[in-house]
Amino acid sequence: MPELPEVEVVRRGLERHVTGRTIASVDVLHPRAIRRHVPGAIDFASRLVGHSLDAARRRGKYLWVELSSGEAVLAHLGMSGQMLVQSADAPDEKHLRVRVRFADDGPELRFVDQRTFGGLSVEDTVVVDGETLPEPVAHIARDPMDPAFDLDAAVRALRAKRTEVKRALLDQTVVSGIGNIYADEALWRARVHWARPTERLSAAKARELIGAATDVMAEALVAGGTSFDALYVNVNGQSGYFDRSLAAYGQEGLPCPRCGSPIRREPFMNRSSFSCPRCQRRS
Repeated sequence: MPELPEVEVVRRGLERHVTGRTIASVDVLHPRAIRRHVPGAIDFASRLVGHSLDAARRRGKYLWVELSSGEAVLAHLGMSGQMLVQSADAPDEKHLRVRVRFADDGPELRFVDQRTFGGLSVEDTVVVDGETLPEPVAHIARDPMDPAFDLDAAVRALRAKRTEVKRALLDQTVVSGIGNIYADEALWRARVHWARPTERLSAAKARELIGAATDVMAEALVAGGTSFDALYVNVNGQSGYFDRSLAAYGQEGLPCPRCGSPIRREPFMNRSSFSCPRCQRRS
C-alpha cells in the first residue's frame, strides 16, 4: 500500500497539473472504481461536472482534491491505484477506470487501477482543528510533515497504546502516514525491535523513533517514493527509487548496513516485519 511519500508525490503532481481547472465531463468505466460513492456513477459525475479542482490535499496516506462546490474527491489508491495526467489522444490504459476531461481541452486526469481495490468518492467536508477535511478522514491524526504536527502529543499517544510498538506506529489515529515499509525502516534506525511493548518505550526513545520515521519518509519523498513494481507511479507514470536505499524492509538475508548481520523476516499481522537480530534485540 502506498505510504506518505508515495501519496505526497501524487499530490504534488495533481497540484501542478489539475488544480484550477474546470471539469467538463466524467466517464466511469468500471463500477468498482466508485463503489464507495454509494449514490452511484451518474451522481458521482454530476457532482464533479462544472466545478473546478481548487487544491490537492493530503493527510498521512489519505489524498483528496477540493472542489469549488465545497465537497472533496477522496482518492483511495489501494494496492495499485494510479492518478495519471495524460494527453487526450493517448491510448487508454488497459485498467482505466475513471476519466476526467477538462473545459480547457488540456490533458485529462485518469484513474487507473489494475486490482480495483482503490476508488474515488465525493465526500462532504468538516472542519477539525481549523482544517477542512473530508468526513472519512476527520479522525486521522496529523502526520510528521504537517506544520501543525505536535511531536510531544504523538509521543504520549504512542506510549499510551499498550501494544507492540510497530502496531502503534501503524495506528493512523496516533500518527498518520507510516505504513509497513517506513515503520520497519524507522525501527531499524532507532534500534528498536518491532515487538517491544510501548510501555517499555521511554519518551526519549519514542521521540527518536518518530524522528527516524520523519527522516526516512523525507528521504523517500526526495527519491519519488518506494516502487517495487510499475504500480506505484507519479502522475507522469514514473516510478520512485527509494527501494535502493532500504536498510531493513524486504532485505531478508542481506547484511545489515550497520553491523553486517543477516536481516531477519518475521510474520506480523498477515504481513512481514524485517529487522536486524543484533541491532534490534527483543529484550
